[in-house]
Amino acid sequence: MDREIELTLGKAVLKGKILDTRLGSKICDAMPLKARVNTWGMEIYFEIPVKADIERPVGIVEKGDIAYWPQGRCLCFFFGPTPMSAGEKPVPASDVEVVGRMLSDYSALEKVKPGEEISIELARATPHK
Repeated sequence: MDREIELTLGKAVLKGKILDTRLGSKICDAMPLKARVNTWGMEIYFEIPVKADIERPVGIVEKGDIAYWPQGRCLCFFFGPTPMSAGEKPVPASDVEVVGRMLSDYSALEKVKPGEEISIELARATPHK
């Protein structure tokens, strides 16, 4: 089952989900995460304590995708074109594996500056009515 996550950047709290895959499970097991972000075009990324090979490499992603970049052991959040993009689609520096998707409006990511702190944790389960 996919797992919901919460990203906190300053006062903004965003929701996302991590897919129920081998790599997605490794990332969830490493949470909670805290890091200082880097930016690259309309992407934020940061190193996480997960070292893994990717099983489903892709060279182009969608806006709102969450991906793992093995070369830097980084979690990446894509919200628009990167310096490698020819059009509107985000293009990572090299192949990534998509491990999740943003669930809430990710436009707040556009305001993030390099070096800002991000924290990510598994969302608390809410009882269904």
